[in-house]
Amino acid sequence: MVSDTTTTALPEPRAERTVWRGRRHRWTVRWSPYAYIAPFFAFFAAFGLFPLLYTGWASLHRVELTAPTDMEWVGLRNFSRLLVDEFFWNALRNTVTIGLLSTVPQLVMALGIAHLLHHRLRGSMFFRVVALTPYATSVAAATLVFVLLFGRDYGVVNWALGLVGVDPVDWQNGTWTSQVAVSTIVIWRWTGYNALIYLAAMQAVPDELYESAALDGASRWRQFVHVTVPSLRPTILFTCVVSTIGATQLFGEPLLFNGSAGATGGSEHQFQTLGLYLYEQGWVNLHLGRASAIAWAMFLILVLLGAAVALVGAYRRRTG
Repeated sequence: MVSDTTTTALPEPRAERTVWRGRRHRWTVRWSPYAYIAPFFAFFAAFGLFPLLYTGWASLHRVELTAPTDMEWVGLRNFSRLLVDEFFWNALRNTVTIGLLSTVPQLVMALGIAHLLHHRLRGSMFFRVVALTPYATSVAAATLVFVLLFGRDYGVVNWALGLVGVDPVDWQNGTWTSQVAVSTIVIWRWTGYNALIYLAAMQAVPDELYESAALDGASRWRQFVHVTVPSLRPTILFTCVVSTIGATQLFGEPLLFNGSAGATGGSEHQFQTLGLYLYEQGWVNLHLGRASAIAWAMFLILVLLGAAVALVGAYRRRTG
């Protein structure tokens, strides 16, 4: 006796839909991460990579801002001219000086403020907001206020110096005085920002380390030196690198500190930074090729500094 067996099969359209859904699911799992990060790379290519490459190409040509499409190939001539350009070396010296005058006190003060905020303090949230307020203030507003503070005839700083018998200082026209004044603006704007970065890193340090140090008889100062600071080395390195990049690109503060001088950075270029010199060449003198060469010189300086920091870090890890 033979029995008939019937097999149930999915209708053909339904089977095709099932296969298509499975295929679409595999595609989604495989390609969706790339779709999520694609906007970042698209914006980076449009506003980061393309300007960088175009600036490098323009630096190899003689091109004026009035006719940016008329390019004359000059090779490395724009770069070779920088090597004998006294104004470029003056701007580089000013950038290094202002960078040191602003970065070192800024990070030291930020570390101290973060240490104070790290301990239990009444109204700590209020003080954290206060510390971040200068960072939220516009460069123009902050610089104009400091211009009034450092005024030669009616400035508050000279008034305070007069109380202790110091003669009025011409902050805008002196070399060191103008650089100190510009550095003060940078310190005021960025100290609180770095302090909050240090504070976040301090809160990640295990309490067991402080308890062990306290059991060994270490004071608060010794705990700070031997526990807190070593634990913050990666964060301190990060803030040093970021501050160095910011100092190299310093532009708004020196531009507005002496508005009548414009991009020259004072009557004798005494506080003209690389950013100001780039602006002067490109948007005042209209030499787009030279400005592009200055921009790439700044980029190469940062690359060399980054490579030096990486080599020092690798050496310390190898010997430590």
